[in-house]
Amino acid sequence: MPGAAGRPHREGPRPHRTLFAGDRGRRLRLRRRQGPVDPATRKYTPADIKTETRITLENLKAILEAAGSSLDRVAKVNVYLRDIKDFAAMNEVYATYFPSSPPVRTTIQAAALPLGIGIEIDCIARR
Repeated sequence: MPGAAGRPHREGPRPHRTLFAGDRGRRLRLRRRQGPVDPATRKYTPADIKTETRITLENLKAILEAAGSSLDRVAKVNVYLRDIKDFAAMNEVYATYFPSSPPVRTTIQAAALPLGIGIEIDCIARR
């Protein structure tokens, strides 16, 4: 699966879907969608929402770093939860990944996420 600017991902998790990748001068906008899939096996193992959130954010972090960006360069995040009642538990883990100046975020309940996962996250980041 191609990575940022059409480069293949050689290490780490593959993005679930590249929604947008564009290069305008030196500002690369990356939009990646990721869920709690083990990057080694590429399989989903159901877990509590805190664990799924941590796995998802670690996957997103690895994808961004492979593309020359980082969580510090994220400008916008969309979080899709299977159950909005999981918001507080998800937010507790999420806050540890964005401890200061967190990006703008939208969180919604999604009726059906792929593979029955509890969370999916996409973001827009700069390189």
